[in-house]
Amino acid sequence: MSSITPRKIVENQYQIDADSSLGMRVPVKIYANEALLEKMLTDRTIMQARNVSSIPGIVGHSVVLPDGHEGYGFPVGGVAAMDAEEGMISPGGVGYDINCGVRLLRSNLTEDLVRSKLKDIVTDLFSSIPSGVGSKGAVKLSHSELDEVLVNGVNWAIDHGYGSTNDSDVCEENGQIKNADPNKVSDKARKRGAPQLGSLGSGNHFLEIQKVAEIHDEQAAEKMGIKEGTITVLVHCGSRGFGHQVCSDYLRVAEQAMSKYNITLPDRELACVPNTSEEGESYRKAMFAALNFAWSNRQMITHWTRKSFERVFNQSESDLDMKLVYDVAHNIAKVEKHKVNGEERKLVVHRKGATRAFPANREEIPSKYRHLGQPVLVPGSMGTASWILLGQPNSMDLSFGSTAHGAGRTMSRSKARKNYTENDVKKSLNDKGIFIKALTRDGVVEETPQAYKDVDSVVNVSHNLGIATKVAKLVPIGVIKG
Repeated sequence: MSSITPRKIVENQYQIDADSSLGMRVPVKIYANEALLEKMLTDRTIMQARNVSSIPGIVGHSVVLPDGHEGYGFPVGGVAAMDAEEGMISPGGVGYDINCGVRLLRSNLTEDLVRSKLKDIVTDLFSSIPSGVGSKGAVKLSHSELDEVLVNGVNWAIDHGYGSTNDSDVCEENGQIKNADPNKVSDKARKRGAPQLGSLGSGNHFLEIQKVAEIHDEQAAEKMGIKEGTITVLVHCGSRGFGHQVCSDYLRVAEQAMSKYNITLPDRELACVPNTSEEGESYRKAMFAALNFAWSNRQMITHWTRKSFERVFNQSESDLDMKLVYDVAHNIAKVEKHKVNGEERKLVVHRKGATRAFPANREEIPSKYRHLGQPVLVPGSMGTASWILLGQPNSMDLSFGSTAHGAGRTMSRSKARKNYTENDVKKSLNDKGIFIKALTRDGVVEETPQAYKDVDSVVNVSHNLGIATKVAKLVPIGVIKG
């Protein structure tokens, strides 16, 4: 339980002032409505954000986004920016599921047409995309092939026939971040990752068939090729066991190195090392390899999704207009330029359960959207809406160019298992016209919509603050879970 009471600054903005007696170097800023804040105060979310504010080299403020909830060391839905020269890099500030992210495919299919074959398409997708805990992907990689994936990311998948360069054009970092180094990755991570490329995983990962229910920004929707009443596909997954092991390996490295650099922290889960240190460089290169693994993974799932639609609807991918709208990364740390107190600085921005939400004309945004702003994809939980948003200028001052990454859990997986049954959840989804295929009973029950915050209220906070504004609301009709 948190005993800290944040004070309200303006609507949807709360703050805990920096208190050096508590080791805080910067204030904590929380973006939420009253109900979301109340929930954060029932667990360690705010306490963890306060702990983050004590990390050496942190600048500006420690951020909690409206989907914020307790995590490992750092809250999920947290952002922290460290000075690139003087500051730290922290594996816990990225998290275990490195580049857990979301990509959205559009189509020209209408809801009526897809509903008439909904069970066929969900069943075909379920059988052609490997999913679940420890699930094996559909490709066998040699040591050197895995190295190629880790360096080339999405381009490896495209070069091997899984999609086209149009796909990499609309990925964050074009789906391949530079300076990844497979030599910084342990054999254990390789053994866990190599068999899993091209698989969905378990937990909150999913593939959803959705319909475009509402358009809120006509210009942006048109640029993205999003039309009301048409069908989209949202893919949510990450770097599987590979990224998890990279995080585990480097948390140990950071914990062991802290005494060497005289770093003391209020919570050992915040373990970090100087960004420019040998350990910091090694972690970044290994984390970048995991980013590339995840982009390649989502690309392969995209390819099989298109093939399923081709089979079931007996049309080609181009007839179906199944183009990638955008791909965002959630758990990531990158060096970016931001203004702090009016001065431009290079910062290591840690986004843990947070989405980059840059405004128009930032060079990091793919050329297709640069004049518009960065598309942001906020997945709901199965049975609730997902949203397309657009990054806006306020994000730069408020949240280091970031917004929420999803609904955020309110209930532990074990509590969900106690309170709900598979039949309950399936029935409530069925009543909403949603057909689900899942590998396990727990996969359904643990992800019941009741275990999550209301995604609409999370999005409203972002929209009202002008961090990222509403473009379109997507509602699920078919769900695949690991």
